[in-house]
Amino acid sequence: MQAAKHADVAIVVVGEQGSRGQPGPSDEPPTDGEAYDVASLDLTGVQEELIQAVYATGTPTVVVLVNGRPLSVRWTAAHVPALVEAWEPGERGGEALADVLFGDYNPSGRLAITIPRSVGQLPAYYDYKPAKTYWTDRGWSNLKGYVDMPATPLYPFGYGLSYTQFEYSNLRIDPVQIYRGGNSRVQVDVQNSGNRPGTETVQLYLHERFAPVSTPVKQLRGFARVALTPGEKKTVSFTVGPEDLQLLDRNMHWIVVPGTFDISIGKSSEDIALKGTLEVTDSGASAGFE
Repeated sequence: MQAAKHADVAIVVVGEQGSRGQPGPSDEPPTDGEAYDVASLDLTGVQEELIQAVYATGTPTVVVLVNGRPLSVRWTAAHVPALVEAWEPGERGGEALADVLFGDYNPSGRLAITIPRSVGQLPAYYDYKPAKTYWTDRGWSNLKGYVDMPATPLYPFGYGLSYTQFEYSNLRIDPVQIYRGGNSRVQVDVQNSGNRPGTETVQLYLHERFAPVSTPVKQLRGFARVALTPGEKKTVSFTVGPEDLQLLDRNMHWIVVPGTFDISIGKSSEDIALKGTLEVTDSGASAGFE
């Protein structure tokens, strides 16, 4: 705390002790790694108290997480203005982290998992079945919230920030109707509306409205990274085909079922910028695709 009071910026590095190599001088057992499970997703020991104490000094604070599992850092997310998820970055992780903190590199990573607020939310995932949404709309599901916290995740699948801003526009689906063995091209314009160069990770999600079996509310079916200078605009293209549209039916066969598919383009599984639809129809020439 004394060191933080006299600093221009405080960088607090916390996280988990991995199982690689030999035990450290403290001989503390690993808290992260294969066969080292934990019952809580909170920071171990007094690490959260350390973050709170440094933050209380009033010095601008950055928290860096080094970990191999999701951490439910609710207090940190609500109070500390800068949070960097470094995972287990390897030998040159320090250099990479310095580049991000000094602004020499604009972060473009996106979460490949859902990070819950608490272990009590597990399992936490974005591609849940429509039944959850059905009961939520009727007020019967705890998705509307727990007594002591929201039921939404701390950070959703696909989430990630940048030092600039990106805007999406002009969604095109061509053609808008295909046979179930065909392909359609999905295009969207992405513009860097900020004042720094950066790379955006554009994500495409699909959902079939009516199907013979229950399918997730959305599934990631493509993503593309596009580098943009300030003010620059580029077109990002995806090809949607049978492998993206198929489902596993009750007979355990992969098959494309004709119907209406919702197409969502966004910055994460929750931050959807544009939506459209694709109609898939039956055809004798392609009806055998399974």
